Amino acid sequence: MNIYPDKYQLTPEQSIFLAKKKWDENVYCGMRMENRAVTFPQTKTILNGVNVPSVQLDDIQAILNMRDAWKYLLDTVDAPLTLEYICKLNEYIARNEALAWGKLRTGAVGISGTDYMPPVPSWEAAEKELHTIMSRSTTTTEKALDVFLWGTRGQLFWDGNKRTSMTAANKILVLSGAGILTITDRHMEQFNTLLLDYYNTGEGKALKAFLYEAAIQGIQI
Repeated sequence: MNIYPDKYQLTPEQSIFLAKKKWDENVYCGMRMENRAVTFPQTKTILNGVNVPSVQLDDIQAILNMRDAWKYLLDTVDAPLTLEYICKLNEYIARNEALAWGKLRTGAVGISGTDYMPPVPSWEAAEKELHTIMSRSTTTTEKALDVFLWGTRGQLFWDGNKRTSMTAANKILVLSGAGILTITDRHMEQFNTLLLDYYNTGEGKALKAFLYEAAIQGIQI
């Protein structure tokens, strides 16, 4: 018996409705994952096209970047999740934030709070790892969680790895009607603690279980 069964079995119409209803919360989640000093009302106001003078320009840029990544996701929801697709998500998300965006990292990078140094990724290895995850006989939800864990620890890109990995996971969930992956404020501290442990140890069971229980949202029909 799979320990990560799909919590939701939404129709394509229901899944798109959920994605459109929750995408602003997901953008805000991405900001909180990066410890950016914005509130949900400020995020929502910016997404509605209204200027918020108290928000720094680079935070506004990050919000609009995630907005564009979500627009791309919704426009291409039926496309397969490939490494090229994930690079395209990062191209939107890390635009004007990183040394390069939409391309795999070519140098060493550290992660705040840990001594773990992710290896420089190669296209062939990353493509094979993604294919392995997507080919497993597991549920849609477990595939999405595995992609998120793989992308966050692998640090494929110079910047925006958590946001890119979360958006890629949501691409999997939305396509199959299995819900949305979003971490709310009340769970963010626990998420950060478990993520740091995952970076340090490479053991992701606790983080994966936490995300399954606390971060998969949907519509009860």
